[in-house]
Amino acid sequence: MARDTADLVLRGGRVLDPETGLDGVRDVVVRDGRIAEITDPAHPAGADHRPPVNRALDVTGLVVAPGFIDLHSHLRRPTELLLQVMDGVTTALDLEAGSAPVARDYERAAQAGLPVNYGYSASWALHRMRAAGLDISAGPQTFFTHIGNPAWQTQATPGGRAALLDGLAAEIADGALGIGILLGYAPGSSRLEFQDIHELAAELSVPTFTHARGISDPDAAYDGAAEIVATSLANGTHAHLCHINSTSQRTLDRVHRLLAKAVASGVRVTTEAYPYGSGSTGLGSVILDPDNLAGMGLRSSSVLVLATGERPATDGRLRELRRQDPAALAIIDFLDLSDPDDEALIQRAMLFHDTAIASDAMPLVGPVDGWPVAETTPTHPRTAGTFCRAISWLSRGLGALSLLEVVARATLRPAQILAEVAPAMAAKGRVQVGADADLVVFDPGTVADRADYAAPARPSVGMRHVLVGGTFVVRDGVADPEARPGRPIRGVRR
Repeated sequence: MARDTADLVLRGGRVLDPETGLDGVRDVVVRDGRIAEITDPAHPAGADHRPPVNRALDVTGLVVAPGFIDLHSHLRRPTELLLQVMDGVTTALDLEAGSAPVARDYERAAQAGLPVNYGYSASWALHRMRAAGLDISAGPQTFFTHIGNPAWQTQATPGGRAALLDGLAAEIADGALGIGILLGYAPGSSRLEFQDIHELAAELSVPTFTHARGISDPDAAYDGAAEIVATSLANGTHAHLCHINSTSQRTLDRVHRLLAKAVASGVRVTTEAYPYGSGSTGLGSVILDPDNLAGMGLRSSSVLVLATGERPATDGRLRELRRQDPAALAIIDFLDLSDPDDEALIQRAMLFHDTAIASDAMPLVGPVDGWPVAETTPTHPRTAGTFCRAISWLSRGLGALSLLEVVARATLRPAQILAEVAPAMAAKGRVQVGADADLVVFDPGTVADRADYAAPARPSVGMRHVLVGGTFVVRDGVADPEARPGRPIRGVRR
């Protein structure tokens, strides 16, 4: 009888599996997009049991790990997603902002073909905009178009709240991975509405992904996190705090103590962080209102307009720019990583127990004509560098975490956060027989980010190979712009 043929064998790599704790030299056999075998080359099976091999790749001296799972990516275009692939990402999910309608966006992604696996939450913000009579037909960019419009930021009527909940429930039925709540962009919205959403999430057994409130004064950041914890406690929902580093800022340690006590008491709350001291959003956001910046201890000059490179010198100039182009992307400096205290704060954000690594990757400004993109194309450097920066900084640089521990925060932890709503995640974030062959092969001594504020689209280095479903998207350090093996990750109603 003819034996099955292995599509690929990765030979002699240092295999990391964060779930079992495996950290040792193994051969990994890939067949039909999944991991078929993992063998110890020091104790090989008999020749009769080894399948014929189509391709064998010697990865001696390199690490073989699960592909990174980004819970917080706002990218849609295949070319810009290649920047994340070069950073080791094999699954990029937009869970904070989400989409509406998700069925349309899943269809669009499938038609375009993406280099990574993809998925979306149901967008509270877009449904709120639609309820306010705003046109959301243009897709995710709609959020930036209407970001500064006060029509969607006010308290909803009872009828409007009911319509909002019905719309979100329909999205969950269509496969949304939970409910994304950009609460910080509509801080005047009702706290009762936030409760209603969590009652719905509890009823449908889905998580919420919230950008917390917190722009009125330095203490408001803590209050925003406390609101999420209290609402999770009251409703028994799984509540996820997005980018705790940027929403908590200098109240981070207090927020960490709050989360630790909540989790110890059985509250289902999780979080994520990225290793940068700046955030990014649209100019028209209430977050960038000069009065709100002052409440957070920031200035108008803390804002960098990506398309022009301008830092507004006065509050009046910032107000003018906000009126002219509210959708323009900007960077906001909330911490100064050249300050040792601020750098230590970001370290604590990344090192807090069970914190996932997530990028909050932002779209590239302007047209993207092909790969490779110009390294100076405006965006936030986290778009291209988050995961390799975390590895090189936390493990090789600081020695604060083992390589296996950092990999776990980029792979297993995100998969666990989505485990209840998306059964497909049980086959991701692991190097085990039967798992999806979403794999990264990298040099642990050289892997690093290269993106900075001068060249934010400069790809990371050290990722030798990246496979999505067994298909090479990066081979020998070179991305393949024609590879589109990404598959949808959908929520499943229980």
